[in-house]
Amino acid sequence: MTTEPPVLVLLPGMDGTGELFAPFLDALGGRFETIVVRYPADQILGYSGLLPIARAAIPVERPFVIVAESFSGPIGISLAAEGSSGLCGLVLCGSFARNPRTAFAGFARWMRAIPVNAALRDIGVMAMVGAQADPSVRALIRRTVARLSPAIVRARLQAVLQVDVSRELANIDVPILYLQATRDRAVPRAAAEFIRQVSPATNVVRIDGPHFLLQVRAEAAATEIVRFAIDVSRSPEE
Repeated sequence: MTTEPPVLVLLPGMDGTGELFAPFLDALGGRFETIVVRYPADQILGYSGLLPIARAAIPVERPFVIVAESFSGPIGISLAAEGSSGLCGLVLCGSFARNPRTAFAGFARWMRAIPVNAALRDIGVMAMVGAQADPSVRALIRRTVARLSPAIVRARLQAVLQVDVSRELANIDVPILYLQATRDRAVPRAAAEFIRQVSPATNVVRIDGPHFLLQVRAEAAATEIVRFAIDVSRSPEE
């Protein structure tokens, strides 16, 4: 026998809207119940302020798997380290436990002075999406990111440059799956290598695609996450 199928708690990327999970949810095809976490678009919050919002979405007395995309990796790691009895596993998609671009750490204090305009955001997003993405997916990403205020973008970028949840990562005692994009221009391979260094049992699966795996390679990502969710929810005697 298997246990009750786990709920997938989806933590969004830097956009924070949860809207970008649409392609992944389509690929998932209703195979699992999902909870999409959405961060406030009108509040400038760092990781410490966003963590309680994500925590409040965790189902009570239900098995669940956290799926943390990109920006939300540190939040997923922090939640997993808390050791909830219902937690079955953690999925990190193109994410990190500490600043993935250490060369830019010094820019954190100057982040408020860095211009974040529509043109720069569009160039950055398209570079991370890649030319092979479906036009409808590119349009979804551009439309979603365009709605973000410059203040929110700066605050979240600053949070990334300053974060380090290595200690929390070391305290996680559930299986971890890391989905790594082969053509990720935002998060380098070293981020996954560091996570596996701290948590050696982490299973790193590489998928051919850009940073936006859950959007551009939704079917491939869904296949791996479904396999993982089924595996970690099996009872020990199986």
